[in-house]
Amino acid sequence: MLAGNNIIKKFAEQIALDSIDINLNPGEINALIGPSGAGKTTVLRALSLIDPPSNGKVIIDNHQYAFPTSLNKDYEILWPKVTVVFQQLFLWPHLTLYDNIKMPVNQNDLDMDYAEELIRFFNLCDCVQRYPYKVSVGQRQRAAIVRAISLRPKYLLLDEVTSALDVEQIKNLSQCLSRICSEGCGVIIVTHLLGFARHIANRYSFIENGRILETGLIKNLDEPTTKRVEEFVSIM
Repeated sequence: MLAGNNIIKKFAEQIALDSIDINLNPGEINALIGPSGAGKTTVLRALSLIDPPSNGKVIIDNHQYAFPTSLNKDYEILWPKVTVVFQQLFLWPHLTLYDNIKMPVNQNDLDMDYAEELIRFFNLCDCVQRYPYKVSVGQRQRAAIVRAISLRPKYLLLDEVTSALDVEQIKNLSQCLSRICSEGCGVIIVTHLLGFARHIANRYSFIENGRILETGLIKNLDEPTTKRVEEFVSIM
C-alpha cells in the first residue's frame, strides 16, 4: 500500500497540505479531484518523496517515512517503484522521444520490448525519433506516459495527463491503465475530467485548500456527502 498519514506541507509559513490522509492499494485507481490550486500536485510530490512532507508519515509497502525526522538516505528505493508523470512532463530536450523512453528503461535493467509495445499502442511510431520540441504537446504527453509505464512501477502517480490528449488517446490511456491495474499496479490520477474519473477509477478523493474534504467509492460521486463536493460535481 502507498499511504500518506496526517501529511502537512508548508512553504515558509504557507500551509499547502493540512493533515492529509490518503491511501492507494495495488490494483486500484484513486482519482484525486478538486479545483485548481487545491494541492493535488503537492500531494503527488509528497507521496513520492520528491518534495517530502513537513510533517506526517508516508508508507510505501513495508517502508515507513516519518517527518520531519526521516533522512534522504533511503529515498532511492522509491523510483521506479513509485513513478510520477507531472504536467511539465520533464522530457530531456536533447534526446529524442525514443531515447527519453529508453534511457530510464536501460538504467533499471529492463528490456525495451514492453516499451516498444506501448509506443505502438499510443501511436507514437511516426514521431518517436523526433526531439520534444519538434512534436506536439499531446505527443510529448504520450511519450512521458509510455516512459513511466515502461518502468513497470508498482505505484503510478499521474498529474493531469489527459490535458493534451484527444478522445481516442484518452480511450487508449483508459485501456492501458485498466491493464496495468489488473496486473497489480496502483494508480492515483489527478484529473478535472469527471467523466473520465467515473469511467476509470475505483475511488475518489476530493481536495480543496490543502484538505481532503471527502473520499469514497467512485459510484458515490453522484451522491456526495458534503455540500462543497455536490457544488463542484454539479458544475462539471
